[in-house]
Parts: sequence; structure tokens; C-alpha cells
Amino acid sequence: MARLSLRQLQKAYGRVVAVDNVSLDVAPGEFVTLVGGSGCGKTTLLRVIAGFTAPDAGEVSIDNRRVDRLPPRDRNIGFVFQSYALFPTMTVAGNIGFALRLTRRPRAEIAERVRELCELTRLGGLEGRFPHELSGGQQQRVALARALAPRPAILLLDEPLSALDAKIRIALRAELRAIVERLGTTTVFVTHDQEEALSISDRVAVMEAGRFVQVGTPMEVYFRPADSFVAQFIGTSNRLIGTVEAGGRVIVGGAPIAITIPPRLAGHPRLLLCVRPEHVAVSRPADRLDGAVPGRLVARAFLGQTVRATIATTGETSLLADMTSEEWLRLDVRAGDEVAWRVASDRVLVFPAEDVGPGTP
Repeated sequence: MARLSLRQLQKAYGRVVAVDNVSLDVAPGEFVTLVGGSGCGKTTLLRVIAGFTAPDAGEVSIDNRRVDRLPPRDRNIGFVFQSYALFPTMTVAGNIGFALRLTRRPRAEIAERVRELCELTRLGGLEGRFPHELSGGQQQRVALARALAPRPAILLLDEPLSALDAKIRIALRAELRAIVERLGTTTVFVTHDQEEALSISDRVAVMEAGRFVQVGTPMEVYFRPADSFVAQFIGTSNRLIGTVEAGGRVIVGGAPIAITIPPRLAGHPRLLLCVRPEHVAVSRPADRLDGAVPGRLVARAFLGQTVRATIATTGETSLLADMTSEEWLRLDVRAGDEVAWRVASDRVLVFPAEDVGPGTP
């Protein structure tokens, strides 16, 4: 296990700042995922760590040994590319053992390491096949095994699952996490898929415009986002603008919403409310539930165990509400019907309305 340390890394391409004064410590054996929108700098940062891109400033250290001035081959880092980058004229065994042959390891040692990794990645029996004879999931396993073959101190993965279909991707991300956990390899993973980041990471680093907006456990970034960008980027969130009246009552779309304003936002006349769909309850108007606000069902999407409803409020705002399929059947409403909705007051994420800007997703 190795510790990875990044200190004030910067990288610009002309006037475009791709990595902006980034610092991060990854503990030995930790699995950290970099997540953010396209162009936020996550892949550039990964390439700086690997040595494929030279930083303009800052340091990269592995176990307190500075490596940012070393070529990639001298950093003891394994890298899995988005495209896998397998050698088409080499077999599975040839691809996996490639780095070991470069260092002139004994043939018996290479053969044993290839056998070990094929067993670990469920590639047994495929050692003689070429990349074009493999499925996408099998190619991904070969790329991972090849990166792990030299026993790297740090494993870097650049969206390695993005080319796979959803079902295979879900299965392979669980396999990937199990493999690196079993080996104890310190791992930095890049993805644009928030669900993927939340499901397999020890910590998630959310990036925007070359900077870390928040670094925390999956539960921290989901339930306690640092700002409105994180609240809306991680998972799905309704964005409502509330006006604060005298006495602290919050009005959304002409109707009062029962929430508690955090002390830090006292005195703000307008607030940005972020509400997860699972924290919106839907009922029929006749039920007259306390705190319920009138609305109209616009559409619904059946997602298996969950139904996602789109509701038009009394103003020009619409919001999403998630409920179980059983709850939906009991509700018994159709598009165009009047409904009532209310939010779980202790689950509303409240930010200054000034946070709403062009960078907000």
C-alpha cells in the first residue's frame, strides 16, 4: 500500500486553466474517485499524476518521494485507459505480461503472474485469445490485469467502464472494487457517472473548473453537499427559489413551504432550496395533509421499484417526486390530475439564492 500526495498542482493550456491549485492526500489502500462535468479537469489531473502531462507547478509524491519530475515508467503507477489500449497483435497472456517482459523478468515468474491475474479477473481459459475475440467486459478485465501485473504502488483508471452497457458496467464496477480491495492497491478512479462514484468509492472528489469543490465520503457529498453545485451535480435534485417573508416564512411558487432556515442564512430575502425527489411526498388534495401544497401531475416514469412523478406547482416551477410502485398504485392518479405535495422539512438543502449562476447544472 502506498500514500499519494498532491500539492498545489496547476496546469493550463493557454488561457484555459485545467487544474487550478489542487491538493489531495490519498491514504494507503484508499479508493478515491474524481467526478465532475466534461472539461472540469479530472482526466488532466489523472494524467499529471501518471506523468503523461507535466504540471506547470506543484508536486506529486508517492510515500513522501517526489515523482512529478520522473518519467511515467519510473513512478510505479498502473494506468487503465478509457479505450483499454490493448495491443491487438498480442494475446490476453501477452498483453498482461507485457510490462513484466520489458523489465526482463524470468519467464516462469511472468507465466505465474499472468496465471494469478487471469484467475483474479476471471479470464482463465482466455489466455490465448486476441483482443478482437473478446467482449467489451473481457477487454476491460485484460486492461486491468495488465495494469496490475507489475504490482504498481498506485492504480489510475480513466473512465474504464464508460464504453460498456449499463448491466455489465454495474457488475464490473463491483468486481473492480473487490479486486483492488483484495490487493490493497491505492486507487484513483475518474468517472462522469455520479452513481458509479457513490457506489464504489471510499471518498469522492467533486471537481468544477479545475478545482475540488468538495472531497468527502459518498454519504457526505450526497447528504451534506458543500454548495449548490455539489447538491445538484451529485444525484438528482429539485431546485426551488424561495422568498422569505416577515417572520421567516418561506414562499415557493406562491405557497408556503415548511422549512427551517439555517442561522447562517438568516436575513437573506431569497433562498435556493435543493430537494431530492425521494424527499418529496405526493398525496391527493382530499387527504389534506399538513404542509401540503397544491400541484398537478404532469407525467410519470415507471422505473421498476420506483415511480418518478413530475409535478407542476402553483407557480411556474415543476419538481420531481420519487415513490415506490406500491405507493403510486395506492395514489391512483393520472397525468392532468390535481395532487398535493410536501417536502420533508429536515431534508431540504438550503443555500443563498446568489449561488444560482451559469455554472449551476
